[in-house]
Amino acid sequence: MLKELYIENLAVIARAAIPFDTKLNVFTGETGAGKSILIHGINAVLGQRVTKDLVRTGCDRAVITALFTDLSDATRQVLDDLGISYEEDGITLTREILADGGSVARINQRTATVSALREIGSTLITIHGQHDNQILLEPERHLHILDAFGGDTSRLADYQDSFRELQSLARRLGTLRKAEQNQEQRMQYLRTLVRDVGALELASGEDAELEAEYQVLLHGKQIAQSMQNALALLNEPEAGLEQLQTAEEQLQDGAVLYPAMGTLAERMTAVRIETEDIASELSDLLDGLDLDGARFAQVSARRDAIAALKRRYQCDAEELLQKYEAAVQELQSYSSAAEEIRGLTEQKSALLQVVTEKAKALSNYRATLAKQFVQRVGQELAFLDMPQVQLAVQFTPGKLTMHGMETAEFLISANAGEPPKPIAKIASGGELSRMMLALKAVVGDRDEIPTMIFDEIDTGVSGRAAQKIGIKLRQIGSMRQVLCVTHLSQIAVMAEHHLLIEKRTVQNRTETSVTVLDFAGRVREIARIMGGENPSRLMLETAEAELRSAMQKP
Repeated sequence: MLKELYIENLAVIARAAIPFDTKLNVFTGETGAGKSILIHGINAVLGQRVTKDLVRTGCDRAVITALFTDLSDATRQVLDDLGISYEEDGITLTREILADGGSVARINQRTATVSALREIGSTLITIHGQHDNQILLEPERHLHILDAFGGDTSRLADYQDSFRELQSLARRLGTLRKAEQNQEQRMQYLRTLVRDVGALELASGEDAELEAEYQVLLHGKQIAQSMQNALALLNEPEAGLEQLQTAEEQLQDGAVLYPAMGTLAERMTAVRIETEDIASELSDLLDGLDLDGARFAQVSARRDAIAALKRRYQCDAEELLQKYEAAVQELQSYSSAAEEIRGLTEQKSALLQVVTEKAKALSNYRATLAKQFVQRVGQELAFLDMPQVQLAVQFTPGKLTMHGMETAEFLISANAGEPPKPIAKIASGGELSRMMLALKAVVGDRDEIPTMIFDEIDTGVSGRAAQKIGIKLRQIGSMRQVLCVTHLSQIAVMAEHHLLIEKRTVQNRTETSVTVLDFAGRVREIARIMGGENPSRLMLETAEAELRSAMQKP
C-alpha cells in the first residue's frame, strides 16, 4: 500500500511529504486548493501520461516519489518478471517531469521505463474518479468482477488449464498444417523422383556394367573379327604355338651343353604356357560373344532411360540412387507428420468437447452467482440511497476464450419499470462513483489491488446519502487502503487519517501545502466544510460532536 508520497515543484505544490494511513484517508480543502494535483502526482508515478505543464513555473523539473510497502503477491510477481529487486517488502517509484518535455522513471532509484512503472502501478492502486470509473464503463472487466465476487476460482482455473491445453494443441496443429501446405510442392517432387528411379529398379554399379556391355554389343563384329584373327595366328602351324614349342626344345637341348641357356629355356617355357592360356581364353571369349540384336536393343533402351534420369536430376547414377533413398526417408517423415496431424486432430476434437462441457458448467455457476451478486449490490445501492437503481447481469454467449464461453455486461435500470441498459449510457458521474463504491463493498475483501482512490465520489450527493458513503468508505477501508478526495463533512468525519490541502501566498507566489490534521485541526476543518470560513462556536461544537460520534462507530 501507499506509505508516503513526496512531491516537489508539481504545479502549485513546491514541496510536500505526505504520509498515509493503512485505512481510510481523506483530503479536504477549498475548491482550487490543489486536490486534483495530488491525483496527477499519483498518476505520474503509476506510469500514466504527463505533460510539461505540470512543472512549477520557473523550475526545470517536477519530482514525484511514492513509497509502497506490504507488497501484494501480484506486485512481487511483476517485479520478479521485470528483474527488479526489492528489500523489506517495499519499493519506491519516482517520476521526474522535465520542463522542456519528456520524463524520467525510476524504480528503487534505478532508471526504468515508463511502461515498467505502468505495469507495476496497475497492481498497486486503482483510481476511481467522477470521469474515470473505467471498470464500470468497460464491459470486458465485468466478468472478472463477477468471478471475484464468487471467490471460488477453482472452476475457472480448471477450465483455463484445459483451455490452455486446447490452445497448445491448436497451435501445434496449425504449425503442422502450415508446414504441410508449404511442403506439398516438395513432396510432389520427391514422389516423382521415387516413382522414376524406383520404376527402373536401378542397382549400384549397373550403369558402368551396362555401358560396358553396350560398347561390346555396339562394336561386336569388330571385336569378334579381332579375336578370330588373333586366334588364327596363334594356332597357325608356321607362326603359332608349334613354333614356340620348337624354340623351347632347342633351348633346352643347348642348355645341356651350355648351362647359361637354361634361364632362357625356362622363360620360353613360360611364354609358351602363357600363350596357350591366352589362346584358350580367347577361344572361350569368342564362343561366348553374344551379338544378339534383341539384346542390343534392350541394353540401349535401358541405357537411354538411365541417361534421361541422370539429365533430369542432374547427377550420375550413384547420386541418383542416393537421392532415391533420401527421398524415400523424407517422404516417410512427411507421412509421420500426417499421422501426427490425424492424431492431434482426434485429440483436439476430444479435448474441445471436454473444454466445452467445463465452459457450460462455468456458465451455469456464473448464472447462479449473478443472482447473488445482483442482490448484494442492490442492497449496497439501497444503503447508499439509490434504491431505485436496479442492477442486472447480461450474459452474451460467444466462442470459447480464456474466460469462458460468454461475456458479461452490467446493466442498470435507473427507475422502476424501465428496462435495464448499459451503465455507460445512463449513469451520471455521481451514480458511477456510488455504484463503484457498492461494487467495492461487495468484492473489496477479494480485490487484489491494495489501494483504492476515490476522487470526488461525493459529487451530486448530500445529507443522508453522503453519510452512508462515508460509512461505506470506512467499511472498505477496513479491508483495503482507501484515499478519498471530498467536499463533504459526512465523509471527512469517517476518516482515520485526515489531510488538509491549503493554498497560500509565500513571497508573492502561490503555494499549496498538505498538512496532517490532529483532532483539533479536524474539528476546525469539518466546521469549515459545514459552515464556511470563520465557523461559529456552535458550528465547532457540532463538528466536534460529529467527529466523536464517527470515531466511535466500528
